[in-house]
Amino acid sequence: MQKILLFTLILFGIDSIFAVTHFLQYVYSGSSGIPNLPEFMTVGLVDGEPFTYYDSNIRREVPRQEWVTKAVDDDYWDRNTQVSMDTEPVFKNNREIAKQCFNQTGGIHTVQWMYGCEWEDETGATGALHQFGYDGSDFIALDFKTMTYVAPVMQAFPTKQKWDSDRARMDYLKSYFTQECIEWLKKYVSYGKSTLERTVHPEVSLLQKDPSSPVTCHATGFFPKGIVVTWQKDGVDIHSDVWVGETLPNGDGTFQIASKLTVKPQDWKTNSYSCVVQHKSLQDDIAVLLEEKNIKRTNQGGVSWGIIVGFVAAALALVAVVTGVVLWRRSRTGYGKAGTSDTDSENSSQQQPKA
Repeated sequence: MQKILLFTLILFGIDSIFAVTHFLQYVYSGSSGIPNLPEFMTVGLVDGEPFTYYDSNIRREVPRQEWVTKAVDDDYWDRNTQVSMDTEPVFKNNREIAKQCFNQTGGIHTVQWMYGCEWEDETGATGALHQFGYDGSDFIALDFKTMTYVAPVMQAFPTKQKWDSDRARMDYLKSYFTQECIEWLKKYVSYGKSTLERTVHPEVSLLQKDPSSPVTCHATGFFPKGIVVTWQKDGVDIHSDVWVGETLPNGDGTFQIASKLTVKPQDWKTNSYSCVVQHKSLQDDIAVLLEEKNIKRTNQGGVSWGIIVGFVAAALALVAVVTGVVLWRRSRTGYGKAGTSDTDSENSSQQQPKA
């Protein structure tokens, strides 16, 4: 239960503020029907920062951070390129099998695989993630407590039975996630320390389309990812009529988040409303008072939602954003639960994790 809670905090970026937890994650995505997007992509992330990338167009594993070239041996790029190339046809096959199982033909479809590990450098606590998804929904995931797979949809049950019976593979995965993955994570954190432990403070704006629209508190340009955005009325936190979005990458190594408050103009003009932002980079919280002079009208030259979406689109290296894994992750309650596309149980069980 404690690990599940820890992973949930990681998903929402809160742990970065309250604890020093590092995580290594790989995201694979095979897609069809998406114009100008490679059919297969992989990205490796340390603490949410992309450090390696591969796609079916370039057909080569490449670094996304300078520090990673110092952390790996000369054969690293060839080895991981081969892993990606071997996995690419498996994903294509899995996607076609999934379409058959779900009685689908054309259209946009995605197969995703997310796996990784985490390490708390103060307590030494560790955890792991190994799951698959199809079209943005969970399909199958490994429960590390029981070392058996969880199948949330009936189409995944035959795969669960086959993978559960492969005890040699289970032993390998347990060893990889509890030892090898953690060792690589510690190494990456050591070499990437200056990048991963930097802090960049957020810029906070209040946006509104018109006086009758919800007011958006938009924080952007911050690092690390962990942030807390709340609304207050007369100095007291409020939760009703409040929507908080997911933290998203800007494409330049920083992040953004938006929170909306639905409130009548006469209410905020007669009461004291403010958006409060907490972040590791700040000595004091940022509090922006909801008043006319602090609001940027999005249809009058202010920061528009089109620009905000543009920031996300710029992060093409982040497979999790480009192929809809963000929506997949948003539907889950924690790292301990997961899914897989309707994958070929013969081939998918042989997919090799990267270093």
